[in-house]
Amino acid sequence: MKKKALTAAILGLALSVSATAMAATGMSGLSPLEGRPEDNAKQMLPKATYKLESVHQVEGRQGVASEGDYFWVSGSKTLAKYDKNWNLIEINKTPFEGYSIPSNHIGDIDVYNNEIYVGAENFMDGVGKDIQIAIHDADTLKLKRTFSFEPASGQEECSGIAVNPDTQTVWMCSWVGEESGRYLYEYDLKTGKYLRKVHLQCPPQWVQGMAYYNGSFYLTADDGTADEVEPDHVYRVDIQPGASNATVVLERTLDDVTFQGEIEGITFNKAKKQMLVHYNRGSRIVLGMVKGFYPGYDKEISEVFCYDIKKK
Repeated sequence: MKKKALTAAILGLALSVSATAMAATGMSGLSPLEGRPEDNAKQMLPKATYKLESVHQVEGRQGVASEGDYFWVSGSKTLAKYDKNWNLIEINKTPFEGYSIPSNHIGDIDVYNNEIYVGAENFMDGVGKDIQIAIHDADTLKLKRTFSFEPASGQEECSGIAVNPDTQTVWMCSWVGEESGRYLYEYDLKTGKYLRKVHLQCPPQWVQGMAYYNGSFYLTADDGTADEVEPDHVYRVDIQPGASNATVVLERTLDDVTFQGEIEGITFNKAKKQMLVHYNRGSRIVLGMVKGFYPGYDKEISEVFCYDIKKK
């Protein structure tokens, strides 16, 4: 066999073996969830563009959720319900009644099948403990039941929670940095059993809230320094079944809010095809706690920014 023919034969065999190996591992092509992320522009770019449509002042500084014609907002120690026009119709100022483990803090929330999912904990000066998953009635805002938290997961704080109805799972994120903040934590929706944690590749700093929408998770991160008028961001994470890690993609820079402060929760209004982002302004935040106010403010103002979504 001539040298060129032998070389071609060897190359062909190598490619064949490589293709077989890739097919066996599910990497036969570069789909949005496969291969090297940096080689796939579709995976590394935002899914949509977002145009600010309206802003609504709310009671509560932590999170937001949407289902049907209603919205829910969480404060650190409150749960509130709004109608489709953002009129307050119910508020629970003692949401921890009935908790078997005492709590003093609620983060971002989610709603599914008329039940509010809450990640509750004891939080003080940047440290969280006694995490628990609590489910409240979406009408009365009162506690219905709780899930057991799995300490072996390594999660040290709960800043947000999201339901994935497609896989019937519940996910939590952590505001605390280092190892705890580099993962998302998955539980079974029906049994409450801890399932796994997913390592965020290029993890954002100070994750505040999360939501699931059209096959992707969206995270808010308080990674802009308010004193320097730096904007915070929304990130997207696409997680493969059974995967131990997932790449984080910058989805939206929040440079069009009223005043650069502290980003909090996130949700999606499916009926109106909108992304809703909760934001606080006016207060100075140190280790997650309010420590005074910026010039021109004597109180903190909490708002929900509604963005129309347009697919790219």
